[in-house]
Amino acid sequence: MKLCVNPDIFDNILDQISDHPVFHNQSNNPQLPVAVQLAIFLNCAGHYGNAASNQDICQWAGISIGSVTNCTNCVMTALLEQHDTFINFPALDSDDAACARHYVRSRSCPEWQNGILAVDGSLFNLHQKLGHYGESFYSRKSQYSLNCQVFYLFI
Repeated sequence: MKLCVNPDIFDNILDQISDHPVFHNQSNNPQLPVAVQLAIFLNCAGHYGNAASNQDICQWAGISIGSVTNCTNCVMTALLEQHDTFINFPALDSDDAACARHYVRSRSCPEWQNGILAVDGSLFNLHQKLGHYGESFYSRKSQYSLNCQVFYLFI
């Protein structure tokens, strides 16, 4: 529950990043296992406000505050270098694209069937009030957040 992903997703991410050089060093002080570092990162990424403080995470994980920062930085480095593996669009002639077109055609207006990206207007919570125009980001749900807008890319 603290990691906000199911175990299969955790294992999949772990398999993708475990061999990254950021997790290997020549120091006499070995790093924490990659699975532990990923768990710490996911805990940080899945919470905000008081539940995401370094103090809360270090108490949960039983490590120092500096180690929370180091683990988060290492996992973020490995994930960002895997961007194209995790985030991609299907080939236009793929079965996935055909299935998506069929779904859109059957559930909405046919003109949207060639779109490949749609976002539903979900709110993305911010950790804290922004420094510039902060009050503009205060939502109806009494949180500071960004509202994701709809975007279609037609082929």
